[in-house]
Amino acid sequence: MTSARTVNVLGIGGSLREGSQSERALQIALAAAAETGVRTRLLSGPDLVLPFYDAGELERDERARQLVDAVRHADGLIVVSPGYHGALSGLVKNALDYVEDLRDDARPYLDGRAVGLAAVAYGWQAAVTTLEQLRTITHALRGWATPLGGSINSAETKFDDGGGASDEKSIRTLRLIGRQVAEFAVSRHS
Repeated sequence: MTSARTVNVLGIGGSLREGSQSERALQIALAAAAETGVRTRLLSGPDLVLPFYDAGELERDERARQLVDAVRHADGLIVVSPGYHGALSGLVKNALDYVEDLRDDARPYLDGRAVGLAAVAYGWQAAVTTLEQLRTITHALRGWATPLGGSINSAETKFDDGGGASDEKSIRTLRLIGRQVAEFAVSRHS
């Protein structure tokens, strides 16, 4: 039986702005996953500044190789995107496009992995549509979207530097997403 300590949960998301609301939301979900005993890793903002994904280009720069390798070794993922104009950010979408490089792996794409999803946007419409797009992409990549997803309206909820937020419900939602990913990953890994 494999220990939970060997299970890896990868967080992908945020924006280029240091300390962005979406990155802080991602950190809350990852912290909850880590509390279950899994190993976590965060790739956000500057880590996701990659060349536009090109399926015809076989050479990858170092950041793209690191991202693909991190996804390859992840037993679960948590993806949090800001919502821009009713859609996920180009930064997060481009990062997810690189999962195509796993198509020929023993575990292709996100196969067999739980993926927790949340969207943070200034307004409910963008938060909800962004979450739905993340779910669609996760399904297309053969991932198992967790039962709970998070749509967070940053006009109403503000995240702070200390890992908290002005809305306790948002914190509970993000923490549950993190736990669901970790628990699914541990059960699949056992």
